[in-house]
Amino acid sequence: MFSKVFSASTFGIDAYKVEVETHCEKQLPSVTIVGLPDNAVKESRERIIAALKNSGIELPHRKITVNLAPADIKKEGSAFDLPIAVGILASNEVVQTEKLEETLLLGELSLDGTLRKVKGGLPIAVEVKKLGIKNFIIPKDSAKEASIVEGVNVYGLENLNEVVKFLNSENHFEPVYTDKDEVFSQVNTYHLDFSDVKGQENVKRALEIAAAGGHNILMIGPPGSGKTMLAKRLPAILPPLTFDEALETTKIHSVAGILQKEKALITERPFRSPHHTVSDAALIGGGSIPRPGEVSFAHHGVLFLDELPEFKKNVLEVLRQPLEDYKVTISRSKMSLEFPANFMLAAAMNPCPCGYFTDPTKECTCNTAQIQKYMARISGPLLDRIDIHIEVPAVKFKELASSSTGEKSEEIRKRVIAARKIQHQRFEEMKHIFCNADMATKEIRKFCKLDSASEELLKMAMTRLGLSARAYDRIIKVSRTIADLENSENILSQHISEAIQYRTLDRELWGH
Repeated sequence: MFSKVFSASTFGIDAYKVEVETHCEKQLPSVTIVGLPDNAVKESRERIIAALKNSGIELPHRKITVNLAPADIKKEGSAFDLPIAVGILASNEVVQTEKLEETLLLGELSLDGTLRKVKGGLPIAVEVKKLGIKNFIIPKDSAKEASIVEGVNVYGLENLNEVVKFLNSENHFEPVYTDKDEVFSQVNTYHLDFSDVKGQENVKRALEIAAAGGHNILMIGPPGSGKTMLAKRLPAILPPLTFDEALETTKIHSVAGILQKEKALITERPFRSPHHTVSDAALIGGGSIPRPGEVSFAHHGVLFLDELPEFKKNVLEVLRQPLEDYKVTISRSKMSLEFPANFMLAAAMNPCPCGYFTDPTKECTCNTAQIQKYMARISGPLLDRIDIHIEVPAVKFKELASSSTGEKSEEIRKRVIAARKIQHQRFEEMKHIFCNADMATKEIRKFCKLDSASEELLKMAMTRLGLSARAYDRIIKVSRTIADLENSENILSQHISEAIQYRTLDRELWGH
C-alpha cells in the first residue's frame, strides 16, 4: 500500500513543501527512512514505534519505506515525526486518505504520543497559504504563531490520537484563531522611560536623531555615565512595527525556535545585547545547518554592543557586511542561505582601558600608547559605518540630586514618528529604502541638496578633521534627519553643523 502526506521544512526564514511518501509491503518488518534525513529524522523511527504502541495503535508487521521528497535537500529536525506516523497509518488504512490531500502536518512525537512544540510554525503557515492547502495540523504549543496567518485553518492538537480522530472525522475540532488587531493593541508597553535618566540632554538628542533616521550610534564615556541605561531605552522611542515588519521579525525567531509559545507575533522592536565573549557565528549566524545569529534576531530593532573594544576583532569585522547590505549570507559547500539583518546598531565604550580619560573628577591611569591601542581595537571601516559618535560625560551631582524629571519617551517618540512619516513619503516609490540611513549616493544627491553656506562648512570640516568619503555621506544623511525633525524641507547650515559634531569625537580620541 502507498500513501502521501504533506509536510514542510524551513530554508532560511522561508519554508518549502515536503511530501512524505510511505510504501508498505509484506516482507520482514522494518522501517527505512530515505530522502537525505539527518540523525534527528533517522531517530524518529524509534519515537514513532513507541508513540504508536502507547497510543493503542498496532504497528503493522511489514516492511515500511518512507521517502521525504524532494530527496536532494537535507531534512533536519524532529518535526517529521507526525507526518511519517500518519503516512504509515494511512498506507495501512488506519487513517482515511480523503482529508490528507487538503492537510499539511508538522509535529514531534513524545514516546507516549503527545505532540511537542516545533520550530518554524509561522513561515510554514505562510507556505501552507501560498500552496492553497486548507488545513494545517501542528502541536498545540506552536499553534499560536501559525494562526496569525489568515486563510488557513490551523489546528493545535495535543496527541497522535487526536490527529487520527481529526483525519477520520470522528471528532469536531475548532481551528485556532488569533485576532491580529488585538495583538497589535498590546504593543509598546515599554517599562523603561527616558524620563528616568537624569541629565545627558545632548545624548538624548543624539539618540532621538538616531531613532528618527535609523542611524547607528556609538556612545563614549566613563563607567557609570548612563550609556547602557540610555541604550536600553532606545526601543521606547522607535516607531511601532508595521504588520509586515512584525511578520518578518517573528519568522526569524520562529525558525530559531526562540519564540515564546503564548506569543502569536513579535509586536515590539527587538533589543538584543550579546555579551562581549560572543563568537562570530553566534553574532552573524552559522552552524552546519545555518541558523540566524544576533544580528538577525535584532532585525527591525536594536543591536546593542556594550564595551565595544572588548569584543574580539574578528567578531566586530563580520559586522561590516550586514551594516552595509542589511542581510547576512551564510555559505556552505552544499547550500547558501540568506537571513535579513536590518538593525540599528547602538554601541557603548569607555574612552580608555581604565575608563576615566574624559572624566573631570577622576584621574586616568593610562598612558597615550595604551589609549591608542585600546581605541585601535575598533577599525576605521567599522567606525565609518557608525553615523553618530557622541560623548557621554559623567553625570554631575546637581543633576543626580535634582527632583525634576526629563522628557518622557512618549513625547520624543511622537517627533520620531513625524520625522519617519516625512521619510516614508520621500521614499514611497523606492522599495529598498525605509529611512534616511538607508540612502545610497544616488539618493543622497537627489534628496540632500546643500546650499553654498552648508557646502563650505562641510568642506572645511572634511579638510580639518581628515574625514573619509563615507563619513561625508554620513554627515549629510544625519543632517537630513535633523532637518526632518524640524520639518525643514531644505538642509540648512545649522543642520550640517550639528551633524559634524557627531563625527568628530572618534577623531579627537585617536589624536587626529
